[in-house]
Amino acid sequence: MLRCMRTTIRLPDELYTRVRVSAATEGGTVTAFIEDALRMALERRDAIPAHAPYRVSPFHGDGVQAGIDLDDSAALQDVMDVDAGS
Repeated sequence: MLRCMRTTIRLPDELYTRVRVSAATEGGTVTAFIEDALRMALERRDAIPAHAPYRVSPFHGDGVQAGIDLDDSAALQDVMDVDAGS
């Protein structure tokens, strides 16, 4: 036996009008149109592959340059400007 949940949704008038017209054009009901739209949205979401977490790989170096304080952004910018030739 098919069991259905009855629910109420609130749609802007313009959207409901578009749904009603589309459903009627296809010879169906608003309920069937919304069911199909929800199924398609869920299938699209399920089809998105899970991404592996992004990992940051440190460069090959010796760490922070001597005398650099990463907590002092103004001093860091000064050093970067000098290194860039500004």
